[in-house]
Amino acid sequence: MAKLTIFQQVREFNDWRASAFALTLLERMYPNYHLFCELTEFYDPALMRNTLNTLWEWVGTPRTKINYESQRLKLDEGTPDISQFDNYGVYPALDFAVSLDSVLNLISGEDAQGAVVVSKVSQGCVEAYIEASEGEQEDIKQHPLMAWEIEFQSELISFLQGNIKRDKELVKQLKNMATAEGISNIGLEIA
Repeated sequence: MAKLTIFQQVREFNDWRASAFALTLLERMYPNYHLFCELTEFYDPALMRNTLNTLWEWVGTPRTKINYESQRLKLDEGTPDISQFDNYGVYPALDFAVSLDSVLNLISGEDAQGAVVVSKVSQGCVEAYIEASEGEQEDIKQHPLMAWEIEFQSELISFLQGNIKRDKELVKQLKNMATAEGISNIGLEIA
């Protein structure tokens, strides 16, 4: 049997693992958003951090209630319009916002494929960053940053496929996986 692609493997997550996968990728994308907000004074990144923390709480404590309307309002306000900015940072920040929206849709039951969207957006974010900083690449998958992204997603899938108990300890482990290297998905240092 042929090895399934990352997207196919993520598509097979049909429970809380899909959300845990997507949130771990979001955790790696958050520093891009945070830096963009700091440099442009666009929005208070702590508000998006709070939304992210609320979603993590849901993974660790399944009975957690989420006010989706409130979270979406913050997200709408905190989603940058690329036409309003002339620096590259708006694109990774927008990728974070789009991914956060996908996770909200996944957890609320509006889009069962939200984790696949986040997986694709995260890889696309890395690809766009490489091309913006180094120009077109012959084989983008061979670039160290893209290879690292794909390897991280593969390791995350393997980790979640195991018999893992859904609790606060799992959330801690996933957050540690996301931040262990000390850099975001596009190589920005985590402050």
